[in-house]
Amino acid sequence: MDKKQRQQVQTTDREPEASVTSRFPGFYKLDAWGRLNTLSEHSPLTNEEKLVLHGNALTVDRADFMIENVIGVFGLPLGMAVNFRINGRDCLVPMAVEETSIVAASSCLANLIREHGALEACAAEALMEGQIQLVDVPEPDEARARIEHARDSLLKIANEQDRTLVNMGGGARDIYVRRLDTASGLMLIVHIVVNVMDAMGANAVNTMAEALGPVIAEMTRGEVLCRIITNLADKALTRARFELQYDCLKSNGFSGRTVAERIVKAYHFA
Repeated sequence: MDKKQRQQVQTTDREPEASVTSRFPGFYKLDAWGRLNTLSEHSPLTNEEKLVLHGNALTVDRADFMIENVIGVFGLPLGMAVNFRINGRDCLVPMAVEETSIVAASSCLANLIREHGALEACAAEALMEGQIQLVDVPEPDEARARIEHARDSLLKIANEQDRTLVNMGGGARDIYVRRLDTASGLMLIVHIVVNVMDAMGANAVNTMAEALGPVIAEMTRGEVLCRIITNLADKALTRARFELQYDCLKSNGFSGRTVAERIVKAYHFA
């Protein structure tokens, strides 16, 4: 960080304003340092934090400790989408993207919604799944029935692996079995559903799957191969919806209703 850059950082750390807003008119007209200092009105940033955002947070030396065969680091622009009011609360949305117009379009639409409608969002439980792969199972239907019958005892074993997660309100919630016919033969895939709370969940879920593997192998007389978390997080869903007075969408000679109808048609195509 050179001397000129350091001088651009405000020298005092401001306290958060009494009324927090995500509405920053003219935000895009500021330079990068001006935007960063303006954001302090929403969330107080120390000078050190500001310098980290404008410096090289990940050095080559640090990266070399993280993965193998490091030759450099890769960066993306970090922008801030403004104007969002979600569930009645003003929010700023950071976006690390390389494509032009994403941040601007998001901020523009957020401003339209806050002035002419409402934006709501909700998140389901953070449910991640581990998968235990069973092969060479002599009696698949009977094996499946045994696993389902032992569901409660298997969940207990899983939750014994991470008492901290359980005490925080998370832990294994369900176990189910999926039959999979493949070119390598019939497999039974045992799914363990875990509420990982605020964690990504890989360590907790993998540990549970590892612990259950031998128990399930003995129960079914099959061979256990993979025991691992799946990145298919289709049970950990976040949903957002907004209502908007379509008159505000009129543009280029089209009525607001026509624009809204065209957006819906494009959505159905997508």
